[in-house]
Amino acid sequence: MKSTPKLLLLLLFIINHHVDSGSIVKFLPGFEGPLPFELETGYIGIGEEEDVQLFYYFIKSERNPKEDPLLLWLSGGPGCSSITGLLFENGPLALKSKVYNGSVPSLVSTTYSWTKTANIIFLDQPIGAGFSYSRIPLIDTPSDTGEVKNIHEFLQKWLSKHPQFSSNPFYASGDSYSGMIVPALVQEISKGNYICCKPPINLQGYILGNPITYFEVDQNYRIPFSHGMALISDELYESIRRDCKGNYFNVDPRNTKCLKLVEEYHKCTDELNEFNILSPDCDTTSPDCFLYPYYLLGYWINDESVRDALHVNKSSIGKWERCTYQNRIPYNKDINNSIPYHMNNSISGYRSLIYSGDHDLVVPFLATQAWIKSLNYSIIHEWRPWMIKDQIAGYTRTYSNKMTFATVKGSGHTAEYKPNETFIMFQRWISGHDL
Repeated sequence: MKSTPKLLLLLLFIINHHVDSGSIVKFLPGFEGPLPFELETGYIGIGEEEDVQLFYYFIKSERNPKEDPLLLWLSGGPGCSSITGLLFENGPLALKSKVYNGSVPSLVSTTYSWTKTANIIFLDQPIGAGFSYSRIPLIDTPSDTGEVKNIHEFLQKWLSKHPQFSSNPFYASGDSYSGMIVPALVQEISKGNYICCKPPINLQGYILGNPITYFEVDQNYRIPFSHGMALISDELYESIRRDCKGNYFNVDPRNTKCLKLVEEYHKCTDELNEFNILSPDCDTTSPDCFLYPYYLLGYWINDESVRDALHVNKSSIGKWERCTYQNRIPYNKDINNSIPYHMNNSISGYRSLIYSGDHDLVVPFLATQAWIKSLNYSIIHEWRPWMIKDQIAGYTRTYSNKMTFATVKGSGHTAEYKPNETFIMFQRWISGHDL
């Protein structure tokens, strides 16, 4: 009987250690049978008191997890849950597009998961995004620079709890608004690796899809993109160029000619699906809509059985929302231009893959090409098509700063529009091969 307290203490230690390190998920409601891959979910506490709890989904590589690269995936927004990447862009599961009937929506396996060749951490950030939360009221408004430091701390703590992945090549990745966070994060990790007494992160590079980089410039390139895609007439294009002088969306109220022309531009484009101009602009609650699975996602992830299976802290969050910061949570966008971070990361010698769906109106490929050109690195491999079998899947170019730019033909703002092509592009690049 005297040994009982010691046994209880040991048991508590084991339980606490298990919770801190994450919990293995073997089954998910909506998916038949055990998961055909290893999924871990959990929280990592940030700050001295660890009041900020960042939620993650970790999926081991299906090939060789001990040696394959470790990726961190951040969804955009800011404030969109990373499970949108997992279930819609590059994960091993997807929601089956079937009319909602009141039961838990179904999940199916995918053929295009990046986890076939990489370990991936899908991270919900900032605080309030997905299942990440704070135990106490926030004192400071979440911000770009604040999130960079939080994510860096997350990675350090996650790797200390998963030391078997410390030597794996590490890549930061994401799309859309992550274009403001990932380059700064790479620089932060790079600097942190030189600080004494902390195990270095084996940083090798980064990957960004349709990244927001310099919002005003990104936005202005919508005009030449729209002209090139035959969305506006030659006459309107020439007039708007002449009278707006390259500034189309932050117009001086006194420039009435420009304002009128911009109004004409909106008449031509406002009814488009700006995320992919080839796709219908329709209500996601319609089963005929390409994005109907987003509607199903809300029902799936808010089901109590799903949240239990994912080991979500019951007291942490109410109704899950796909993107929170766009509507109701304050956020300080204090990085307005991420080009200097790209420059610093290039100087430091990190590899990068920057890809653009070529039918995205939100961040047109022309804007991405422009800031890459502004880095002023020489071209190593000239513009050429990259192929899948005997078909052109997009176009690519490589630069002397180890940066590869690629378009994905027919794709939009995120990889979900062409997941198979994006997967093949990623698989070739991460393996060090030409696209």
